[in-house]
Amino acid sequence: GPGGLGQGGMAATLRDDSHESETKYEEYGYNAQLSDRISLDRSIPDYRPKKCKQMTYPDDLPQISVVFIFVNEALSVILRSVHSVVNHTPSHLLKEIVLVDDNSDNVELKFNLDQYVHKRYPGLVKIVRNNKREGLIRARIQGWKAATSPVVGFFDAHVEFNIGWVEPALTRIKEDRKRIILPAIDNIKYNTFEVQQYANAAHGYNWGLWCMYIIPPQDWLDKGDESAPIRTPAMIGCSFVVDREYFGEIGLLDPGMEVYGGENIELGMRVWQCGGSMEVLPCSRVAHIERTKKPYNNDIDYYAKRNALRAAEVWMDDFKSHVYMAWNIPMANPGVDFGDVSERIALRQRLQCRSFKWYLENVYPEMRVYNNTVTYGEVRNSKASGYCLDQGAEEDDKAILYPCHGMSSQV
Repeated sequence: GPGGLGQGGMAATLRDDSHESETKYEEYGYNAQLSDRISLDRSIPDYRPKKCKQMTYPDDLPQISVVFIFVNEALSVILRSVHSVVNHTPSHLLKEIVLVDDNSDNVELKFNLDQYVHKRYPGLVKIVRNNKREGLIRARIQGWKAATSPVVGFFDAHVEFNIGWVEPALTRIKEDRKRIILPAIDNIKYNTFEVQQYANAAHGYNWGLWCMYIIPPQDWLDKGDESAPIRTPAMIGCSFVVDREYFGEIGLLDPGMEVYGGENIELGMRVWQCGGSMEVLPCSRVAHIERTKKPYNNDIDYYAKRNALRAAEVWMDDFKSHVYMAWNIPMANPGVDFGDVSERIALRQRLQCRSFKWYLENVYPEMRVYNNTVTYGEVRNSKASGYCLDQGAEEDDKAILYPCHGMSSQV
């Protein structure tokens, strides 16, 4: 009922936190046992800026296909994502839901999931099953291939949608099909399932091509309109909405990238350099669980490094040296096989894309550029070779000795 566990996005706890719930935490990176007890149709707070609630949208908006990717996710969390999108999207705008199972080995995600969605939402849900684990990037491409609406939304399968999320996104794409729209992200706490508001932010990254929230651009702040779209250099990647055909024209996600990490940055560079744009939409909000454990955890640092080098080689021109520097890799002989990028370079030429310098000047002027670097690498202690010069805690930033880890604070 309305007063049920977790209702209104309130924090919830279980009195009987048992050994089983610990095991589930380990498995999923969130409190799956609690999720199983929270209504699939729970309400969450409306965190949209006030002005969004007065806005009106055209009647003739294009339909959307919503694609969820999952691997070994808790069934109740997937189903809450599905219920939430059905409950908060006008039925005439939601053409279909595509669930892509990236080769889960969790048994209830086979028969139980199929049976439930086909009975509850007959004709609305397609399920695509991968015979081998492809990784998030290629799984999303498969979701795109299965989608048939003019617009496609890609989401992790651990989200809940806010009221009115779809109309502003579809309106912006109807006005200009070359826009990639990022709903603003709120947080679902992994342990209590409380829905917490996140501040409005753009999505940026460092030279290692790791994504992070950044302050919105100055011109957005100067306008003083919290409901206005926020120009963003890249995307965090857990949710984005795009014109289906346009996404194909600009080359989808790079299928030569592995698992995940870097594809979200590469898409930001590519869409901007090739004549499109990317924006965060504060009126369109989606809450997302930041899991403490990711299902693709094996060697994720290696894949992120490999994918970052692919993006750098194709899109970043002379600035690619910054990426090698951030990962502490020599450019001449990197020792990382990032695969064949010739098709992606041909795509860049075919689309007649701009330079990375243009992108830095016009889209990401906040990015710090290192000029005239004579040499780069670690400074190791001659008496204790496992220790490197590092940057201390943020309050004082003093130079310290720290075990060598090869990441950017030591390079």
